[in-house]
Amino acid sequence: MDKAVARLLPPESAPLEVVSQEMGVGVGALERWRDKAQSMPARGRAWTAGARLEAVITTAAMSESAKSAWCREHGVYPAELDKWRASCTTALADPEDARASPQATRADRKRIKELERDLLRKDRALAETAALLVLSKKVAAIFNKGEDE
Repeated sequence: MDKAVARLLPPESAPLEVVSQEMGVGVGALERWRDKAQSMPARGRAWTAGARLEAVITTAAMSESAKSAWCREHGVYPAELDKWRASCTTALADPEDARASPQATRADRKRIKELERDLLRKDRALAETAALLVLSKKVAAIFNKGEDE
């Protein structure tokens, strides 16, 4: 429902018939949902990923005052717009930029080996403790059995 309504409202403003066919929902239901969403404050509306990208592109060349006016008109906080821009930039980043440096990779491998060694040591200590507990219970059972007779 939210995706369909988001497609019907600005900035996308897709035609009812198109959204109806894509979503498999009747035009009457879409009209009711759109009317309900339009009666809500603009801040409660959901923005699709495409609409967010379009908003970022539209406001990229605007001055701060024009951007603020656009945000007020479309019910978006400027901070949200900045967050969308950062998200778009991250998504479009070069895979080379996202890769870790060889030094970081080496440091990560070293840290993993240390953690695995520590885990193995703790596993062995736990197994030894469990064995000692079992043995102490057996010894106690043997000596207590002799006292009962």
